[in-house]
Formats: sequence, structure tokens, C-alpha cells
Amino acid sequence: MRTLQNLFPKEKFPNLLIGMDDGDDAAVYRLNEHLALIFTLDFFTPIVDNPYNFGSIAAANSMSDVYAMGGDVALALNICGFPKDMDPAVIVQILRGGADKVIEAGGILSGGHTINDDEPKYGLAVVGFIHPKKVLAKQGAKPGDVLLLTKPLGVGIITTALKAGRAHADHVREATESMQLLNKQASIILREAGVHAMTDVTGFALIGHSLEIALHSRVLLRFRAGDLPFLPGAADYAEQWLFPGGTADNRQTYERDVRISEDITEETALLLYTPETSGGLLAAVPKNKLGQVRSRFADAGQSVWVVGEVHEGHGIEIIG
Repeated sequence: MRTLQNLFPKEKFPNLLIGMDDGDDAAVYRLNEHLALIFTLDFFTPIVDNPYNFGSIAAANSMSDVYAMGGDVALALNICGFPKDMDPAVIVQILRGGADKVIEAGGILSGGHTINDDEPKYGLAVVGFIHPKKVLAKQGAKPGDVLLLTKPLGVGIITTALKAGRAHADHVREATESMQLLNKQASIILREAGVHAMTDVTGFALIGHSLEIALHSRVLLRFRAGDLPFLPGAADYAEQWLFPGGTADNRQTYERDVRISEDITEETALLLYTPETSGGLLAAVPKNKLGQVRSRFADAGQSVWVVGEVHEGHGIEIIG
């Protein structure tokens, strides 16, 4: 049976720089020798109670793929599914949250499409632009690179605890602020430093997305568990075993290419398989650029963590 990839072979479409065969964060299509288009979309059901914050988070998450590819957001369309009896004022707040985030990104929100749905859903289809020779993909990591992460982990288990009615308000607030933070400035800083490979950490969790870099680059990514940042509350909810269903799915999918030290607790290991929403950028950066990157992040008032290194080998290794 013919697969979707078979229907659209890259050799037949020379201007398709990144497509289904590549397994990257977004599609990239070359318009001319100086300009390429980045195209992506994402949407999901509410993960926080406040409708404005939900819209803002969904929009930030949708635009993140453009930043992971090294581009700039230009245009967005709403993707909406709302129940027929949903309060119009709530819908307005969701859409306002998304619109404000697009404005912050410097993009234009120019319409969209809405369907009736029993469960609310919201997100964006996003177009960005980039120079064809500056596209950042997952296959460029090199042995000797340092691995940087631009947001703490843990929003997945915190929002699951929220749904269970067991999350502390302060933990939810910090997780919400993290998810609302655009990856725009982080992407710019990492581009200036000559980043070799980059992706954003979302539904496939830290391990799933880092494994994509490892496999595409044909290297080993080694993380130090003690250097990985977690949001307040994440470890507590892990001890209470409040993992979402996606954690087990991710583990089953990726664990054959992952080696985890025996001194790392089961709860910590599972956090690394737990889906994230609007997570940070994971980047492989030349080691001699580390000082520059840290200085630029400090100047921008944003955090960045050195969480590991790239080595010769295969897959993912988590050490204590």
C-alpha cells in the first residue's frame, strides 16, 4: 500500500526542503533563492482553567515550531472547535489570548475556521519565513556540542494534577507562565550562536524529541539528570504518580534507544517521558559559543540550562 510519503516524494518536489520524510518540526518550502516558507499547525483541548491563558498557551505552542526551525512568524489562522452552547464570552477570551500572543510574536492573525465540537479545541496554523540556507533541522548535532534547554520541564504532570484537582495554585501559575513564554527570543539568541540542531520539547517529551535529534544526526545525546530543570511541584506530583497517559505511550515508543542509569529514580525517569506543552527549545550548540549564549540569555532576562553533551554513538543516555 502506498504511504503518504510515497505520494509526495521529495525528489519530485525540489523546492520542498523539509517534508514528511524528514520528521522535523514543520514543513519548509523554498520560494526563491533568498526566501523559504515554514508551515505548521497545532491545536488541543484546554489544559488550564482560565480561557484567556488557554488561548495564549495554545498560540505559543503552535508558533513554537517556526522558532525551532530558526524562522520568524509571519501569518496565522485560528483553528477552533467549540460546543454549540459554549458561553460566547469564554470563546472571546480564548481567541483574545491567541491574538495577543500572535501580536507579541510580530505576526498577523488573518482569520481561521470554526466547527461545532463537544469539547473545546483551539490552536493555530502558522506561516513563517526563513532564508533557505539557514533552516535549522534535527540532523546537524555534532560530537562535542553542548545541549541547552531554554525552559524547565514539568508542565505536563502539573496540568494533569490540575485536572485531578490536586495541583497547588502557585505551581499552576508558574507552569502557565512558562507555557505562555514565546520561544522567539531564545531562537534568535541560539541562531546568532550558530546552533547546529534544534527542536522544541512538546508532546513527545524530552526523551522523544531529543531522540529525534540523535537519530537524525547519528549521534548519542547524553543528559545529566541532576542538571535538568523542573518546575516547582513536578517532582511532588511524580511521587504521587499523577502521570498522564502519554507518559506510558512515550516510554513504550522510545525506550529501546534509551539508556538510563540505575541510580535515577523511576519517578524522575518517567518525568523525562512525560509530554510537555509549549516547552522550551533543545539545542546542540558549539561548546565555544556557550559563554556568548549565557550572556545573551542573561541580557534578555531569560534562563538557559546546560543539560548534557553530544557524543559519538547512538540514542539517548541519562546519567546521574
